[in-house]
Amino acid sequence: MKRTKILLVEDDTSLGFLLVDFLESNGFEVKLYRDGESGLNGYKAGQYDFCIFDVMLPGIDGFTLAKRIRAENKTIPIIFLTARSMKPDKIKGFDIGGDDYITKPFDEDELLCRINAIINRYNIQPEESTNKEKYLIGKYCFDFKNQLLTIDSEQRRLTKKENDILRLLCLSVNEIVTRDTILFSIWGDNDYFIGRSLDVFIAKLRKYLAADPSVQINNIPKVGYILAC
Repeated sequence: MKRTKILLVEDDTSLGFLLVDFLESNGFEVKLYRDGESGLNGYKAGQYDFCIFDVMLPGIDGFTLAKRIRAENKTIPIIFLTARSMKPDKIKGFDIGGDDYITKPFDEDELLCRINAIINRYNIQPEESTNKEKYLIGKYCFDFKNQLLTIDSEQRRLTKKENDILRLLCLSVNEIVTRDTILFSIWGDNDYFIGRSLDVFIAKLRKYLAADPSVQINNIPKVGYILAC
């Protein structure tokens, strides 16, 4: 399976290696560069799906690096990951075309959720996942493209959010999908009211899947859900 390939440019060696380990453990392919010039050369030499840049880099800074890449590629997602927390810096990062601006220190799980949210918006998925539009869930067939859940001759048309949530669960069948991943990917945020909405959608999906007892959406308290089948 082709993994989402991330170009990471970070001059803090310790943080860079920690991020590589963390992101690779979560299914990404990551290439680390320690300065802007080598990062730009690496981008030109490789084929990347996603960029994460520190701003204060030796030589070419992260803003300039993003500008040069944006001149060649208008759609590749870019996250700025930096200690520069002033409002003008954030505005500049978004004006350049950054998709997100995260200040240090940061929580790794939040970074992961933000990456997944951007991937969901851009529909950047590994090739096999993108091409796989139908999923077998026990006795059910889930047609993501047409928002259909079918068992025997009975069909149910899902709403967009029901469809997107079920797809996230199917992409990690029999594995935990965290609440934060779902919330940031589907809603782009995480607060009490959105969390309650997610609970309602999960309850609906459980009801839709009830005709096959072998299929369960299991709750892992304070963590997330597992689609078990």
